[in-house]
Amino acid sequence: MAEDYLVKVQNLKKYYEVSKGMFKQKTIIRAVDDVSFSIKRGETYALVGESGCGKSTTGKTILGLTDATAGEIYFQGKDITKISYSDMRKLRKDFQMIFQDPYASLNPKKTVREILMEPLRIHKKFEGKEREKKIHEILEIVGLSKSHLHRYPHEFSGGQRQRIGIARAVILQPDFIIADEPVSALDVSVQSQVINLMLDLQKEFGLTYLFISHDLSVIEHMTDRVAVMYLGKIVEVAETEELFENPKHPYTQALISAVPVAHPREERKRIILKGDVPSPANPPKGCPFHTRCPFAMDICSEKAPEEVFFTDGHKATCHLYTNSKEEIKDVIRNS
Repeated sequence: MAEDYLVKVQNLKKYYEVSKGMFKQKTIIRAVDDVSFSIKRGETYALVGESGCGKSTTGKTILGLTDATAGEIYFQGKDITKISYSDMRKLRKDFQMIFQDPYASLNPKKTVREILMEPLRIHKKFEGKEREKKIHEILEIVGLSKSHLHRYPHEFSGGQRQRIGIARAVILQPDFIIADEPVSALDVSVQSQVINLMLDLQKEFGLTYLFISHDLSVIEHMTDRVAVMYLGKIVEVAETEELFENPKHPYTQALISAVPVAHPREERKRIILKGDVPSPANPPKGCPFHTRCPFAMDICSEKAPEEVFFTDGHKATCHLYTNSKEEIKDVIRNS
């Protein structure tokens, strides 16, 4: 039986052309470079990686907030990169976004009522008193009350503003929500409340999430599968529990080693990566990670690695698993 995929991304590319220097030389920024993944209906799929790896750009491209350079994006079996503007507008009610900054993403000149009314009015959902009823219901669900309806965004705390942003995304009852660093701008004490709210909403409305974050402790708590991005490419994909217990790619191992331990007696060997992230305008040849990899071999700078499949959909793109075992032992011994 085929998997029930709600979103399928194939060979997605997003390049930006910029002019640099006195003579305005054209340079191509490879923000997203040949990315493919699928999201099952009802699951929470995570994109993780350092700042600048292309995860937010991937999310915005899927939603059509920026045009794809190449590739296909399938939503409910339809390639949304090839549909007309009017058809895309009709689909907008079915996928929404929760933004990173809960203050910048809300119109400061509109009250909470106006913010929540706008998507209902644009997409012609419900009528008159029914709209008011839906607004009251969604406010209660996200932990706010009717007394907040006529207040402006600046009158709320960061956590309350993010609840308003979540309410705006959910009020249309979409199938798919992209959450772009939804808790990174919040106090630690508030983060868990917002995460639990999102999990409750997922159960209540049957939502599917693409959760974008650099915080692996959050990812471990609330996602089903994880894709690790580096320099515009996906380097490893696995179910969340499997990824944290058995990371294969050296970059994933370094990221997980940096997660704070939960108990003071717990020990974890920290992997310190050398150098800086290369520029997406001039990515390294071969494996994009080889300039910082503690296990880099000669082939890593010459040839791009192929995907290697492990158990239960776990896959990684690394030469460590395509070379002979003797070569790998020598590399690890000398690193």
